[in-house]
Amino acid sequence: MRILRSIGMAAILTIPLTLSPPTASAAAAPDISLANVKAHLSQFQSIATANGGNRAHGRPGYLASANYVKGLLDGAGFSTTLQSFTYNGATGYNVIADWPGGDPNDVLMVGAHLDSVSSGPGINDNGSGSAAILETALEVARQGLTPAKHLRFAWWGAEELGLRGSQYYVNNLPATERAKVKGYLNFDMVGSPNPGYFIYDGDNSDGTGSGPGPAGSAQLERTLQDYFTSIGVPTRGTDFDGRSDYGPFIAVGIPAGGTFTGAEGIKSSAQASLWGGTAGQAFDRCYHRSCDTITNINDTALDRNSDAIAYAVWTIATTTPPAVVWQDTFETATGWTVNPSGTDTATLGQWERGDPAATSSSGTKQLGTTVSGVNDLVTGRLAGSSAGAYDVDGGVTSVQSPPVTLPAGGTLKLGFSWYLAHGSNSSSADFLRVKVVGSTTTQVFQQLGAAANRNGAWGSAEVDVSAFAGQSVRILVEAADASGASLVEAGVDDVKITR
Repeated sequence: MRILRSIGMAAILTIPLTLSPPTASAAAAPDISLANVKAHLSQFQSIATANGGNRAHGRPGYLASANYVKGLLDGAGFSTTLQSFTYNGATGYNVIADWPGGDPNDVLMVGAHLDSVSSGPGINDNGSGSAAILETALEVARQGLTPAKHLRFAWWGAEELGLRGSQYYVNNLPATERAKVKGYLNFDMVGSPNPGYFIYDGDNSDGTGSGPGPAGSAQLERTLQDYFTSIGVPTRGTDFDGRSDYGPFIAVGIPAGGTFTGAEGIKSSAQASLWGGTAGQAFDRCYHRSCDTITNINDTALDRNSDAIAYAVWTIATTTPPAVVWQDTFETATGWTVNPSGTDTATLGQWERGDPAATSSSGTKQLGTTVSGVNDLVTGRLAGSSAGAYDVDGGVTSVQSPPVTLPAGGTLKLGFSWYLAHGSNSSSADFLRVKVVGSTTTQVFQQLGAAANRNGAWGSAEVDVSAFAGQSVRILVEAADASGASLVEAGVDDVKITR
């Protein structure tokens, strides 16, 4: 994992949601052998020892590591490529391995950086992630997995110098091929000696840092959460802060996820109570140091994360994508009705479909960017002379979808992207709500305001609406400024019901 850099993108806080796991059947994931993963780590250690103590970009230890990985994958039946690139006058390599079969237009990628820093062998950072995905790939071959998606594994070069290998790969992937990559899972440091159990915060439910990942990232996060929940291990979110190889993927709109056991950050008392280990010490005291050797690994964390990787690969790659029952991206008018009950009280900032203008007041409030296309549902799309010119004022504004006929039977999910932004003069009286109106009306989502500044950032939500199966329903979206003179902006995009 490379040194931290700042990529400031405002975020918002979300309320907890109860979200269901994927409903389509998936093949049972295997138990990845810890002994096999550690055998790969021993090979990386031996390679470093024989080549000046490291496996860094442009050094012989890196190429030997890449050849070791490629040789095993070639022997297992993968189609592999050693992709070369140049950085700082030295040649680097990515190892790209494709498993035969699966839908070539629906690619799941799994990646880890293979290089170390020049000061040490990099066994946790990132031999651990490299070894864990390598053994997962080899288990795919042993079991003769026949996934619905096409599986592609990648070991990146020169991550420690600024994500150079993964950036080269993404930059040189033709647009038609890039569009086929529907998800990327990244594993960078998964055996830290004083470990935490972190999952990349795809849905921005933590409300910190850089905001959510591209649409689909929340589903990747939930899949990994499901595994750790199944073994009774609590997890916490980690921000998409740009420190690892998911960065180039999310920059071009590819959903991403992954796990992380901690680097130079200090474990808090609360985290030690949650996971054990030593409070007041780094998750990895040998981060970017010569002592990041084969002894710098927590076997339990490495084992759990290796199994989590396999669970995610088997679950995601073998699950048939849900069928779309209905969707609206708001690029054309489909019959949404503003103030459907005739009881709205908002005097300004009523919902409308359109191309939103960006506004700012102590940070971004109305987003000028949509999740897809140029239009969304937005509260007063114009900017006006100030951020408060077209925000929600005076009470509630609502908008309702055209009728949607839901099929009988099966599991039905309602998904959408959203944001609620407000100034520090807000309160919990302000809100964004989503309801499903059928034979009964059920509120399925709520975000309340608070007396704190919250900037706009797209988040995503998915809720189970199976209780409405067989009915004709409408989706009702409400936003309110009910705190007096508070500044409130909201948006909704890409609403979809799947089965």
